[in-house]
Amino acid sequence: MLALVFQRWPVEFFRYVGEATLLLMEALRWLLHPRAWRWGRIALQLERIGWGSFPVVAAISLTIGMAVAFQTAYQMQKFSFSTQIYTASFSTLMIFREIGPVLTALIVAGRAGAAITAELGAMKITQQIDALRAMAANPVRVLVVPRLLALVIGLPLLTVFADVLGVLGSFLVGVTQLGIGPRLYGEMALALLAFKDLWTGLFKALVFAVLIAVVSCYQGFRTEGGAEGVGRSTTWAVVVMFLLIIAADSFFTAIFYFTGQ
Repeated sequence: MLALVFQRWPVEFFRYVGEATLLLMEALRWLLHPRAWRWGRIALQLERIGWGSFPVVAAISLTIGMAVAFQTAYQMQKFSFSTQIYTASFSTLMIFREIGPVLTALIVAGRAGAAITAELGAMKITQQIDALRAMAANPVRVLVVPRLLALVIGLPLLTVFADVLGVLGSFLVGVTQLGIGPRLYGEMALALLAFKDLWTGLFKALVFAVLIAVVSCYQGFRTEGGAEGVGRSTTWAVVVMFLLIIAADSFFTAIFYFTGQ
């Protein structure tokens, strides 16, 4: 039994990757077609994905920014009390490079990505997707493209808000708990921050958006087995999205900050 599992998983892995890639290629092909740009549907999905996730992203980013500042200050204190002023620099770098994009993507994947899979999975088992095909409406154009565009627009915007709120949380800790003046904190926060840190974070957010859209929609389309199948597909979608987000983040961090150094 165990040998059979190890024999099948490579086949299933490459099948999963191949079919998900084909879904992405078809969605990108439809983006070139003017009929796919239904702004009403895109706005609806953007409201659900972006605005619906904003309160959670805001609350978590603010508190994580505060926690990062406390932890950074604690480590700086081991070297010298005067090094606490570098809390602003290192906290801002961590937030813009890693914490903002990755944390926001994980929140959106767990909230909006799971909802997309559940919604499309329910449509699959109730044969609504088959009904679209019967009416000569392409499911990728109608269902995937608006969600892909909404994620590509919404996730980078949410990442910007997460970065700002994370830095705000760090700023509050630095000013109220560490005794760093507001002006000095601002100067130190910008001291090490470069334009590269801004655009790499947004580039990661864009890649994460595509991964979330493709995986959530693909899992929804391949759902079978009734209500239990919807739950199973949703669980697998979240697991795969989390793994891909972390793997993609590690890959691009190595590419942007260590290759050619």
